Amino acid sequence: MSSQDFSPAPYPLYAEAGTGEPYELPGYRSRERYWLYSLLFALTLLTTTVVGAAMQSDFDHNIPFDVERAFSLYSWIWRHPALLLRGLPFSLTLLTILLAHEFGHYLAALYHRVNASLPYFLPSPFLGTFGAFIKVRSPIYSKRILFDIGVSGPVAGFVFVLPALAIGLAFSKVIPGIAHQGSLEFGVPGLERLLELLIFPGAASADIYLHPMARAAWVGMFTTALNLLPIGQLDGGHILYSFFPGRHRLISRLVALALLPLCWFWWGWMLWGLGMLWLGRHHPMIIDDGDLGTGRRKLGLAALIIFGLCFILVPLRSGGL
Repeated sequence: MSSQDFSPAPYPLYAEAGTGEPYELPGYRSRERYWLYSLLFALTLLTTTVVGAAMQSDFDHNIPFDVERAFSLYSWIWRHPALLLRGLPFSLTLLTILLAHEFGHYLAALYHRVNASLPYFLPSPFLGTFGAFIKVRSPIYSKRILFDIGVSGPVAGFVFVLPALAIGLAFSKVIPGIAHQGSLEFGVPGLERLLELLIFPGAASADIYLHPMARAAWVGMFTTALNLLPIGQLDGGHILYSFFPGRHRLISRLVALALLPLCWFWWGWMLWGLGMLWLGRHHPMIIDDGDLGTGRRKLGLAALIIFGLCFILVPLRSGGL
């Protein structure tokens, strides 16, 4: 995910003064807070590894994953840190997907000489993370640049999601009714179901117990779909603005409103829809009549297909409902 935080200076990092020496433009933070990036990443690595250790333990014992057991594992990890090794398949897979997504944005910004931060990771005791984001600190004047930065993250992340899901499913196993036995039931995106049919022909999704690597890919698909929603300054919002700048605000509001009745299926859509109505109403204006070109139009279609493959109508629900 990327967000734009415009600094007062709408220019590249340095400009040439009259003496020919570079000088720092006002409003630019010359010293990156590497300690903050590192701290947030380390905390996210810890939380995802703890959750992954709980997932691996439940998987090995053929019992459904329980979030409450994951919470209790934090005290065990403090006394037995070697248990963290069991959580690495989940945490390293998930962080690789998130890193690919955010560095897709970052490298695209770097290529176009747009001032952007390194990724900020958000740790969480629930599934290990709330995701990550970068901050775009300087204005973008071209729809092509906006499109490249917006689409690069989801595409780069998806490149890693696909093999992670395939490998994770290869390590998964069939246990009749396992999906309905836990306190939480996870929805099944289209991409997951397609690969399940190839790897476990004839098996129902509810009977397939996902390996922690496959569950990490699930989290990657879920965050990819959320980011590709055509709203505000989400990745999908940037792509939408690149194609239809004059209709961006209207479409953003309509999509956010359309999420509200989906709370019938999952209550989280209500929170996401209301949040997007409040935070995703605006997009920085770009005055650019240039055409995106055939290549970017095809890439925009690819992003739409990725969204369809990763979208989950009911991501989570309580077991037994």
